[in-house]
Amino acid sequence: MKITALLVLKCSGAGDSSSSGPAEAVVLANASDVSHFGYFQRSAAKEFILFVARTVAKRTPPGQRQSVQHEEYKVHSYNRNGLCALAFMDDHYPVRSAFSLLNTVLDDYQKTFGDSWRAVEADATQPWPYLNEALTKFQDPAEADKLLKIQRDLDETKIILHKTIDSVLARGEKLDSLVEKSSDLSAASQMFYKQAKKTNQCCAIL
Repeated sequence: MKITALLVLKCSGAGDSSSSGPAEAVVLANASDVSHFGYFQRSAAKEFILFVARTVAKRTPPGQRQSVQHEEYKVHSYNRNGLCALAFMDDHYPVRSAFSLLNTVLDDYQKTFGDSWRAVEADATQPWPYLNEALTKFQDPAEADKLLKIQRDLDETKIILHKTIDSVLARGEKLDSLVEKSSDLSAASQMFYKQAKKTNQCCAIL
């Protein structure tokens, strides 16, 4: 089991998934471990994590928990009134444990920063030490299971599962065009995406 990344984003206008609707999600905190990728893939992996995080967070309505499946990976997203936590994990990590972790990440973020995130307009560049510690600690789902016993409300909350990233997008939106427009992806990463798609390994780095 593996957690590749944890992120916290500000999602203004989440719930309106039209491409001309809400502003892009703003990254408030970001911790990732891409050491299991090849050396030359790591930069592209980090860029795709940011790209997919923004894409999914922007399309997670307030109050909703959703999981996006891609091959053997899942991206879990929880939007709490515009403050959104995401986790990139392999498919073996228990879903409810994952959302228990996201709940805790949001609790700790709000304890640490209060409502200051509402005024943030640009991506944060300073690391949030707690998120890096959580990325390491919760590689073991048993740690998240301890949280789950406390957070019983999760049992009553519906989690929406999307089978592909495309199913999260609004009608008429295409992943290819989002990739081309994304400022998170360098030209090299966009080329990597196109080549991977040709060989039927699209987004395999996630």
